[in-house]
Amino acid sequence: MNIANYKVNNHTNKEIINFSEKLGYGLGDFACNLVWNSLSMFILYFYTDVMGMKAAIISTLMLVVCIIAGVMDIASGIVVDKTKTKYGKARPWILWMAIPFGISTILLFSIPNIGESGKLVYVVITYVLLNVIYTAINIPYGVLNSLMTQDQNERSEINIYRMFCSTAGSLCVSVLVLPLVSLFGGEQGAWIITFAIFGIVATFMFFLTFKTTKERVTAVNEEKSQNISFKDGMKALVQNKYWIIIVLLLVVLFMNIGIMGGSMIYYAQYILNDKKLVGGLSIAQNIPTLIVMLTIAIPLIKKYGKRNTAILGSIIFILGSLFALIDLTSVKLIYISIIVKGTGNALISATVFALLADTIEYGEWKTNVRTEGLVYSAGNFGLKIGIGLGTAIVGWLLAFSNYNGSSKIQTDTAINAINILFIWLPMILSGVQIILLKFYKLDKIYPNIISDLEKRKI
Repeated sequence: MNIANYKVNNHTNKEIINFSEKLGYGLGDFACNLVWNSLSMFILYFYTDVMGMKAAIISTLMLVVCIIAGVMDIASGIVVDKTKTKYGKARPWILWMAIPFGISTILLFSIPNIGESGKLVYVVITYVLLNVIYTAINIPYGVLNSLMTQDQNERSEINIYRMFCSTAGSLCVSVLVLPLVSLFGGEQGAWIITFAIFGIVATFMFFLTFKTTKERVTAVNEEKSQNISFKDGMKALVQNKYWIIIVLLLVVLFMNIGIMGGSMIYYAQYILNDKKLVGGLSIAQNIPTLIVMLTIAIPLIKKYGKRNTAILGSIIFILGSLFALIDLTSVKLIYISIIVKGTGNALISATVFALLADTIEYGEWKTNVRTEGLVYSAGNFGLKIGIGLGTAIVGWLLAFSNYNGSSKIQTDTAINAINILFIWLPMILSGVQIILLKFYKLDKIYPNIISDLEKRKI
């Protein structure tokens, strides 16, 4: 069947999802980012500067754990695809895992004083535990988007609510963590109390997501999709070229996020000479993101498509990086740079998970097998590899440059490494994002794929 020349149409069996359901769905990613963004922004700093552990060792351990967790993501996706309850296949996992998610968050920061080796063992166990539970709740959460509707515009709007709440969660982490830690005394116990609060809030938000959302979409061949083997599921995935492109995009995008987020506190402390600027820089990055998502993201997506909007966002991000190169130590220029990059990041964030969701229908159309869980879990594997690599690269480069967490003054080599991490690498990776997106052409043919799938159900 040749669909390359079909007329482009953004509407497919229009299903209107109300505001409360979209917001309820978005609150799930607010919960995720209260914890997940903490890992990219503060966990390495907590381990090195608060607990006195070695950056290179911790970074390597974290990357290994992320790879293990990524493999678990795929297993989780298979489980979701085979789940069948009165609540659906995705929503029950959000209900079941909400409380364990909050508890594992607290345990992550509750490192006992049992010597260097004992601490490393504890870090591995609790980091693996959190990643396993995160997988068990985040994979179904991601799948839920594709089960709420097949309409492209509705999916895009749902994704924007998701990323708006995700950004709000990230903003809460970046603005509140250090002040709360200081308020509670500044020692390890202060970190435990801070993330106990975050864990409780995250649990409550997940309960709201479960309560307010509904699954509506079923496969053309539901019985076949539920009984598909892992081998056949993976075979279907590798035939899905657009899924492969988006997985690679997720690796690069979240590597970018991991590097920039993980290096921000070091940049503020050692380049701008004020660690407290982290909150202000995060506000400067996230407020434009929130504004763009609320105002121009949806019109841009409707007019130009998700792919082109994401490309535009990547270009704006690169332009923002250029402002910082004028004077790497200028607080004003760094703020301008961050604001522009936040604007670009909004357009990327508003589209990426909606792009991933659309690959589900392409895969079903091409292989006659629908595997939402496997698509999202394997996509999430790319996300975790990206964030793991990003965080590890920060630690490796700091260790290679002889960074010393106990020293108030760093060597020129360490300063250069921090500049590379915060400015240069994110700019280069944004260029890679543009290259990958150039190969994604599903936006144009998606409505006709949906039409064909609907005919198969008759």
